[in-house]
Amino acid sequence: MALSGPEVEKQMPAEPQPGREQQSWWCLVFFLCFYGFMAQMRPGESFITPYLLGPDKNFTRTQARWVTNEITPVLSYSYLAVLVPIFLLTDYLCYKPVLLLQGLSYVSVWLLLLFGSTVLHMQFMEFFFSITMAARIAYSSYIFSLVPPAHYQRMASYSRASVLMGVFTSSVLGQLLVTMGRVPFSTLNYISLAFLTFSLVLALFLKRPKRSLFFNRGAPVRAEAAPSELHQMNPGPAQAVGARPGWPPAAWRDSTFVRMLRELGRAVQLPQLRLWSLWWVFNSAGYYLIVYYVHILWNVVNPTTDTTRVYNGGADAASTLLGALTSFAAGFVRIRWALWARLVIAVVTVLQAGLVFLMYKTNDIWLCYAAFVLFRGSYQFLVPIATFQIAASLSQELRALVFGINTFLATVLKTIITLIVSDKRGLGLPVCSQFLVYFVYFLVLFAAYFLAAVLVGLRHFQQSRHQPVPPAQELVSPMQEKATQDGAPRPAPEDGVFAVGDLSPQSEAKA
Repeated sequence: MALSGPEVEKQMPAEPQPGREQQSWWCLVFFLCFYGFMAQMRPGESFITPYLLGPDKNFTRTQARWVTNEITPVLSYSYLAVLVPIFLLTDYLCYKPVLLLQGLSYVSVWLLLLFGSTVLHMQFMEFFFSITMAARIAYSSYIFSLVPPAHYQRMASYSRASVLMGVFTSSVLGQLLVTMGRVPFSTLNYISLAFLTFSLVLALFLKRPKRSLFFNRGAPVRAEAAPSELHQMNPGPAQAVGARPGWPPAAWRDSTFVRMLRELGRAVQLPQLRLWSLWWVFNSAGYYLIVYYVHILWNVVNPTTDTTRVYNGGADAASTLLGALTSFAAGFVRIRWALWARLVIAVVTVLQAGLVFLMYKTNDIWLCYAAFVLFRGSYQFLVPIATFQIAASLSQELRALVFGINTFLATVLKTIITLIVSDKRGLGLPVCSQFLVYFVYFLVLFAAYFLAAVLVGLRHFQQSRHQPVPPAQELVSPMQEKATQDGAPRPAPEDGVFAVGDLSPQSEAKA
């Protein structure tokens, strides 16, 4: 029986006010980006190593091995220990408490830097710094809980830009204060502490979301609200056809976690997903080892007591700027990645190996600075390409899981290398010898990628002799694949080529 007009009016919800709602989340996004910028204002970070080895602390140059083999390795160990708990707490607590934890940890780091005096104090400093690193996922994921999915890509670019701008501004400010203002490193750390305290106060005023990706999904409140991508790809018991009743239990069989595992099993069969995930694990591990120890290397190459001639902040600023530019340029690369990806990775990896060897061999600090800037820029060039190649074939929920697994495996590998090469319980190598080991590491990766590129090229050449060249394999999101299986046509990329920047709506919400 149809409802009458007045009854329908009673059951219809009040019309939303899109203008006011949009203005509200725009204000939240602006405040979050401002917080992200201020949280990066740490002008003393680029000068921590010369600060520890200078007259302000009890670590003289003859005790530099304490910093290299006893203090810095703690960062890798503690990061591995806190990565998974922080990842789970971020989603379970809906982001804001973890951002507050990050702010408190930053303040603790600089308090220990300023007032600590023993190796144990500095090891605790590295532990708190590892918490700040693991908690970065809270900031990058928080913004997706504030805005509609249609705005994910744009909002992600805003939050990323605010972080990069904060890092660049902080490095330039630190370098100007040291070189032109002749500000001592201890004063620079007090300035950093002031900035971080202010960012902690800002975090108190962040709005705590009511939903998150896994633990606090919530139920859709409007009839037109779209279910999750995994739910659409794997319908529940009310939609499933031919399912055996009672085995396994419907609640377990149709849970988000089980659906994610099923989709993950299908996704790992994609060659491009496997390739770029392996790149993420192995190259990220090598990259962060270089980043962790390069400041110690600079101090060995340029052991000056004149603080105004230390240009670590300028090198960090230049590497951040180049990394942002190469990341942006990567979005315009249009090649057949299914055919050329391994060769591109091999070329970038051998370039990185050469730059690491230059840092190991040179006694010129400016060459060492330049090599690090180019090394960091080359890595950042491949990051957005890898991000898209991985994310384009996954649902929104699965992206976070895959990126989390890749990051965890990279952290495990980095920790193993640190234990063997850097830790005093392992080889305990000095920093210059460590860079020689890292050069060999990147050289081995280059050989593996180049061999894979040759094999793919030979296979492609043999196939092209017997049949027409097929279009490049395009990574698609599971939603598009589902639509294709249901009979809906999916447009192919022009000439079998697709660009890194050509994101589908389902792939815009990358973590």
